[in-house]
Amino acid sequence: MITKSIPSLITVGNLFLGIAAIMLVFHGNPELAALMVIFAMLLDGVDGRIARALDAQTDFGKELDSLSDVISFGVAPAFIMYVAAFQDVNPAAAWIITAIFPICGALRLARFNTASGSPGYFVGLPIPAAGVVVATLALFYEDIPVIVLMITTLALSFLMVSNIKYPNFKKVGIPRQAVWIVPLIVAVTVALGLLFPDHLPKIVFIPLVLYALYGLKKNVDRRIAKKKRARARQAEESTQSEHTA
Repeated sequence: MITKSIPSLITVGNLFLGIAAIMLVFHGNPELAALMVIFAMLLDGVDGRIARALDAQTDFGKELDSLSDVISFGVAPAFIMYVAAFQDVNPAAAWIITAIFPICGALRLARFNTASGSPGYFVGLPIPAAGVVVATLALFYEDIPVIVLMITTLALSFLMVSNIKYPNFKKVGIPRQAVWIVPLIVAVTVALGLLFPDHLPKIVFIPLVLYALYGLKKNVDRRIAKKKRARARQAEESTQSEHTA
């Protein structure tokens, strides 16, 4: 029974870190708040794998995971961005953009739970990736104009509810005999984060931005290829009709 509860306990840890991030940012510590979101992403990345390794997948765990993700990767990152960068801009714009992000995240999760996706792909940018990008991007508030931060937050919101396909790495499982490695990986990551609180969030920011841009690039490439195929078919049909005439 205890073994079956391990994945849900990890998910609760994800939720706790999201709540901690919200409290930390309102106490003037956005760097540590962003770290909490990164640690939450780490737990979110292993809870499902451990559930599959322990054969402990349940509908309860799935719903708990989604509810936790809304807080940790929707609400918490939005508040981190709001407190760090949006407080000196037009209140209506700041409130609307701050609200849009977790709303789109909730819509993304609801669609994920109810729609059948493409094998090996997520439809729309996963909320953990979007949330960590927003949380870590907020740390650059002194170097990046606030209008860029606002547009980027809106763009990430759109990507979550878009039909753009992103690679799904969650299908990479953990063998049952290797489950013991997970606490070690989590402990090492937490230690690095606490030792280098100013650097780790900005390092994590880079690959996740590339992941978000990768989906956009692949989507553009598919659209261009589709248009080329359509033109080729039209040209072929035109040639055939000329020969027939």
